Amino acid sequence: METELDGLRVLAHPLRLRILSLVTGAAMSAAEAARELGESQANVSYHMRRLHDAGLLEIAEEVEIRGGRAKRFRHNHDTGSRVKARGREDHVLLAATMGAELRRRMTHRALGVPGATTDAELWVDPEVWHRVRDTVMALAGELHDAARPPRTEGTVHVNATIALFQMDEE
Repeated sequence: METELDGLRVLAHPLRLRILSLVTGAAMSAAEAARELGESQANVSYHMRRLHDAGLLEIAEEVEIRGGRAKRFRHNHDTGSRVKARGREDHVLLAATMGAELRRRMTHRALGVPGATTDAELWVDPEVWHRVRDTVMALAGELHDAARPPRTEGTVHVNATIALFQMDEE
């Protein structure tokens, strides 16, 4: 039986994207992530369970907290390749979520600091497309691998929202 966790739909929620970003740089429990995100612990816990069930979060450690045990989760960006789309609608839902999250992040853009923005729908040689796609994926991996806990001294808070895809002929 297919569920929303079988495809990209598991990512089609802005809080889930924020959680994945947050626990890329540091393993966190639901309570720790909730405090960082300004959300309720119950809400964050629910979404972390969904992400864990989909294979996007791994348990990094279990710790004792006030007599209980808490799981700290971490996101390994390589796990994203395991999540497959069941159809075009999955991609459209994810794009809508990414767009909403980009709008939220853009309200926090540091003014006067250089960034990079591009938008293009064009035709290129297949070799160029493959080379550019592979380069962008390598750069995205480099960013994910360099992620540190929030507000770590000497770090800057950055955004990277990327959607590269080959289009069907009309």
